[in-house]
Amino acid sequence: MKVGVVGLGFRLGYLMRLIAHSLPSVTFVGYVDPEPFGMDVLREGDVNPGPSYDTIDALVKAEKPDLMMIGSPNYMHLDHIREALDLGQKIFTEKPVVTTEADTFELLSLMKSHGGADNIAIGLVLRYAPLYRDLVAARDSGKLGKIVSIEASEHIAPYHGAFFMRDWRRNSSYSGGFMLEKCCHDIDLYQGLVGSRAMKVASFGGRKTFIPENAPDQSGINDMEVYYRKAGGWNASDKVFDGDGDIVDYQTAIVEFEGGENLCFHTNLNVPDEFRRFCVIGSHGMAEGDFIRNFFKVHNARTGEKLIDKTYEATGLSVHYGADEQMIEDVFAHFIGGAPLPVSIVDGLAAGLTAIKMDEARATRSVIDMRDTWAKFDSYGLT
Repeated sequence: MKVGVVGLGFRLGYLMRLIAHSLPSVTFVGYVDPEPFGMDVLREGDVNPGPSYDTIDALVKAEKPDLMMIGSPNYMHLDHIREALDLGQKIFTEKPVVTTEADTFELLSLMKSHGGADNIAIGLVLRYAPLYRDLVAARDSGKLGKIVSIEASEHIAPYHGAFFMRDWRRNSSYSGGFMLEKCCHDIDLYQGLVGSRAMKVASFGGRKTFIPENAPDQSGINDMEVYYRKAGGWNASDKVFDGDGDIVDYQTAIVEFEGGENLCFHTNLNVPDEFRRFCVIGSHGMAEGDFIRNFFKVHNARTGEKLIDKTYEATGLSVHYGADEQMIEDVFAHFIGGAPLPVSIVDGLAAGLTAIKMDEARATRSVIDMRDTWAKFDSYGLT
């Protein structure tokens, strides 16, 4: 299978390295990126990305790839997907797919005009994580009963939070905002687990950590090293506490789903002992897990019996709790042989739209009813 690349950043560089390691039948035939910051990742893995091209059109006409992988900055995705679809390409796109509500509907219209959603896969990698699959299995076996409420979080360490303050993702015009860029994974997981979409959302948050008054004394090199540990890519800045970004560094969102189930979700960019946990409480039992601390437990509500007590080990080159390798395997099985995927581009757009509405609720300090939004979403006939 021949693969072309648009946006050879750190993430796609890493995925290309995984692909080369696990799927020797795949050949990279070229890339489009004036500043390919993922090239060092490829060199470390001795992976050849193929020649550089100035445009997608030039790459497709010269190399005739079977699949186009899109890893450009988020706000560019729609244009790159449009061009690739017009050239008859199958597509893998990194999340989040688009950055605004208007672009969500434009992409739905575009997919409808190109025959549906099957030709695009999305990199919502946590759907492939062993922990999440075990959570879904516990739900399907009846151990939880009817899901009632969920408490969940995604917290990242200061070195990672500082990366967001310096990287292109610091500007919501490029990234769509932190909740969309980073937490769309989590929103998708819990919408998928409940099996329905958010009907009402409220949210609060802002910036309290990465502000000038909290900057450490720069004469103490040990105090500053943590904030530059993770390298920035395209359009990176060296400013952590006084940069030009507008993303939040903490946020809480509350969701009511279609069936009345509740989710309380919390994110923070300055958590030194980070965790990414959930507690799913149902009518028959409770499931707890943490993607970083690598445990999963299920208890029976009536007896208190511990039904599942499991831990996980990191595998191979994976940086997403054992999920990356499985995602690569499944995505290529889908495009080569038509195998089903656990998450669709439509699921990804729904999770992204929920995140966008969370930020709208935060900015307007209001509770947003999403019924009309979903009615328009469903009118494209892709769900």
